[in-house]
Amino acid sequence: MRNHRRSVTGTAALLFPAMVLLLGCSTSTATTAQQSESMAPATPTTTPRPSLPPRPSDIPLDRLDPCKILTKDQRVTLNLDGQPAGYVDSSLGEAKACTIRGTGSGNVARLALVTVQGVDVWLDENAQVDAREAMVGEYPALVVRTPGMETACNVEVDVAEGQFLDVLFRDGGNATPTPRDQLCLGAQRVAEAAVSSLTTKK
Repeated sequence: MRNHRRSVTGTAALLFPAMVLLLGCSTSTATTAQQSESMAPATPTTTPRPSLPPRPSDIPLDRLDPCKILTKDQRVTLNLDGQPAGYVDSSLGEAKACTIRGTGSGNVARLALVTVQGVDVWLDENAQVDAREAMVGEYPALVVRTPGMETACNVEVDVAEGQFLDVLFRDGGNATPTPRDQLCLGAQRVAEAAVSSLTTKK
C-alpha cells in the first residue's frame, strides 16, 4: 500500500506541472485570441442619406431678384415693414440675397437664391446641423437648426436641380430674444409666402 501511495503521489507531482503548463497555454491562447479580435478593424457603418420627395415643378432662381419675391402685401402680413436691402452672400456661393427687417417685431428675414448646389447639402453629415424634412406649399424643404445658434432658424426649399431657396429668420437684437421654435415658424411662414409668390409669377 505504501508503494502504491508513493506512485500516486509521484504521478500527481509529475502531472501537476503539466496541468499548470497546459492551463497557462490555454489562457495565453484565449488572451491572444481576444487581443486579435479587439485589434481587428471595425466594419464601417454608413447611414443612408434620406431623400426628399420630388418637386412638382422647377423654379429656376438664376434671373430672379430676391428683394422682389415677396410682395408689399406679403411683407405687411409677415410684419416685415422695413425696406428690402439686397446684397451678395459669399458664404452661400455668391448667392443673391435680400434682408428685410420688421421694425415692430424686431426680427429679420433673409432670402438667398443659392444656385451652386442642391438642398441635399444640408443632409450631408459634414453639415453638422439638425435638418428636419418639411413641406413648403407643394415643395420639399428642410427646417435647419444649427447647434449653438439659438437666435436664428433656416428653411431650405428645394426649388430646382442644384438650386434652393434659403430663408433665414433671426432675432434682430430684442431685449427678450425670440425663442428658436418661434423663429423656425417665422422662417416657414416667409418661405411659404415666397414659394406662393414664385409659383404665381411662373
